Amino acid sequence: MPKRGKKKEESVRTITAAPAPSYEDPPTREATPEGRRWTLKVTSWNVDGLRAWVRKGGAKWVQEEAPDVLCLQETKCGVSAVPPEVRALPGLPHQFWASAEGRPGYSGVGLLAKTEPLNVTYGIGDPEHDADGRVVTAEFPSLFVVCAYVPNAGRGLVRLEPRQRFDAAFLEFLRRLDAQKPVLLCGDLNVAHAEIDLCHPRANRANPGFTPQEREGFTRLLGAGFVDSFRHLYPEARGAFTFWTYLGGARARNVGWRLDYAVVSRRLLASLCDTKIRNTVAGSDHCPITALLAV
Repeated sequence: MPKRGKKKEESVRTITAAPAPSYEDPPTREATPEGRRWTLKVTSWNVDGLRAWVRKGGAKWVQEEAPDVLCLQETKCGVSAVPPEVRALPGLPHQFWASAEGRPGYSGVGLLAKTEPLNVTYGIGDPEHDADGRVVTAEFPSLFVVCAYVPNAGRGLVRLEPRQRFDAAFLEFLRRLDAQKPVLLCGDLNVAHAEIDLCHPRANRANPGFTPQEREGFTRLLGAGFVDSFRHLYPEARGAFTFWTYLGGARARNVGWRLDYAVVSRRLLASLCDTKIRNTVAGSDHCPITALLAV
């Protein structure tokens, strides 16, 4: 999520944005052009701390959503500390967790599935980044599902260069997967790609999540044969955000960013039925997103 200094935090209180349109249930493409209904439901959510998320009702909402695969980011806990309410989530018995080595309360991702994957891997094969517990990949018969929490460039952009190195290494990792079978990448990618993807682009050009370098990294991803599924389906949708700072009532006024994505291999577009932004769901400073595919 973007980090702001004190001056930015104070200024957000004086900004008023348009009310959020409802993407809780956008027009649902229940069938592909071939007439097939969706068969795979994948939900992704940056929970901003797994234990706090459970206390705020996040696990209960997941039961109602009933995804086939659940991707969680910023869990902030090790495998042994996963709350029992999450361990016992109905319909998601196959659970795979990655956490930062030697850094309790930092980063962390989880991938939970209804059916057992063919194979599961951790990280992207890059020692600089894999110790942070940012990526879990599950292989299923028809595709890979990648759960990712991309590093933040940091306040003052002090970590912009490591972020750029991650972007390059991650892209090569995704290309290797895509050479084997299609990919669905879900997670907090910590970038608002275009001006339409955040409330105040002009004021944030030098802030983490909207620098030219980070946006160009996402552009390279799209140029490598991947597609931002929400923007593909809803190219003109405005106010469609997934993150709001806790400061200044930003969420109530929809002063937000779209940082959470379902990115698909281009050849999966024929199977893409819908991508939903569940922007009325509380439990974190991010909201969940859900991708529906016929695979």
